[in-house]
Amino acid sequence: MRALPLSKALFGSAVVFFLMAPLFAILPLAFTDSIFLNYPIPRFSIRWFTELLTADAWRRSIINSLVIGVGTTVLATILGTVAALGLRGKSFSLLFGFFRTVFLLPMVVPAVVLGVGMQLMFAQYGLANTYLGVIVAHTVIAIPFVVVNVTAALQGIDHRLENAAASLGASPAVVLQKITLPLALPGVVSGAVFAFATSLDEVVLTLFVAGPNQRTVARQMFSTIRENISPAIAAAAFLFIVGTVALGALVLLIRQRSVRSL
Repeated sequence: MRALPLSKALFGSAVVFFLMAPLFAILPLAFTDSIFLNYPIPRFSIRWFTELLTADAWRRSIINSLVIGVGTTVLATILGTVAALGLRGKSFSLLFGFFRTVFLLPMVVPAVVLGVGMQLMFAQYGLANTYLGVIVAHTVIAIPFVVVNVTAALQGIDHRLENAAASLGASPAVVLQKITLPLALPGVVSGAVFAFATSLDEVVLTLFVAGPNQRTVARQMFSTIRENISPAIAAAAFLFIVGTVALGALVLLIRQRSVRSL
């Protein structure tokens, strides 16, 4: 029996190493002075981070990613939160179960299928090759993450708190504003973080619906890999990972503070 915990620890460590080994192999190359992605590193430098900020293609892609990511986050958070509130407490309803499945479908539908469909639809409505079109496309795949996180937060709310506020004369709008949303805030923030990360990482939909002026960092990395492998890709990946870890730490901090406040 004592060997079981040890075997679990070894297996878990092996899985973590298998997942993290490619990152440990590529990230140090972000600080190389060479123009090639190879070891050993001749000399450490931040020249490729400088290129991300000075090269027109990379600088524009960073700005595009931030603009599209913020727009996607705002739109997906609002729509996903409203959807989660509307589906709240309707677990045993066949109709609401169908709508919940519809909201989660973008998580399982292949991105190529979504990209082709959106490209055809956006061309009819004049949204192809526009910032709004890319934001809408990213929002479609980001909404499920918001719905899942906000739904989980809403399920943890004690209904007696809302009933007590209503019994004291608070209107449904006041209960929502003063009780429900503040208690569900950690789920809303988590959903927003996932929506932003999803937008930054999405490349397939961007290839279908974005034009040359809407090239994001993910698409720029994809194009650079096809045209010319450069250590700038490793530098961009390094920033991606650091940003993701920072956002994850922010979510954990907000959740811990919310648990302490309760």
